[in-house]
Amino acid sequence: MSNKIQVKAVISGRVQGVFYRAETKKTADKLEIQGYVKNLHNGSVEAVFEGDNFIVNKMLEWCKKGPSSAKVENIFSEKIEGLSNFEEFLIKY
Repeated sequence: MSNKIQVKAVISGRVQGVFYRAETKKTADKLEIQGYVKNLHNGSVEAVFEGDNFIVNKMLEWCKKGPSSAKVENIFSEKIEGLSNFEEFLIKY
């Protein structure tokens, strides 16, 4: 039985213009997580992570701090039913 999950997270604070997306991709690639990250018009960042439950939770912990130049104020995450079967982790524009 697979322990794979998909989680959507919205991260707010000083998270745009501080390499948040690039560092998220780098971390996700290192952890072998699939999905995407993108900037939202309201200044937040949205990410969808798909992978092993333990690893996705590790990624969410990283998101609470982000890169050193970021200042994360809030993170909202929710489990998404089903899987999208992403093949890699992308930065969406």
